[in-house]
Amino acid sequence: MNTLGNNTQKIVTFLWFNDQAEEAMNLYTNLFNDSKILSVNRMGEKVLTATFELAGQQFIALNGGPQFPFTEAVSLFIKCDSQEEVDFFWNKLTADGGQEGRCGWLKDKFGLSWQVVPTRMGELLGDPDPARAGRAMQAMMQMNKLDIAALEKAANGA
Repeated sequence: MNTLGNNTQKIVTFLWFNDQAEEAMNLYTNLFNDSKILSVNRMGEKVLTATFELAGQQFIALNGGPQFPFTEAVSLFIKCDSQEEVDFFWNKLTADGGQEGRCGWLKDKFGLSWQVVPTRMGELLGDPDPARAGRAMQAMMQMNKLDIAALEKAANGA
């Protein structure tokens, strides 16, 4: 089976897992709308590679062994339109051994880093009033999971 499927995406994110590629693929495709499993290539009973789409974006997962663990140097950024969406992704990705980080960053149970960020955060940080933007930034720096209402309140000087 063609590992790359029929997708015309030029650049595909390739994720190296120790031995959890299939479990990760199943978790991720269940979290995001417009997601699907494209192919699973096995060597005997063990998954070697798995190709999938998350919200239309293609990924390849490899069970490559423990030599190359994930680091925060690369993360997947989720643009969230509401606090409910922030809460959903934050709670699902930190479940079962995931770890909260600062400023909307987290690691899922596989060690992959994610940023769960409301689109409103970008608007607040880009506010033409530098004092408002600065207050929003200071509030964000104190948070793990980002809270839109608290960010708005801080930006407004309350």
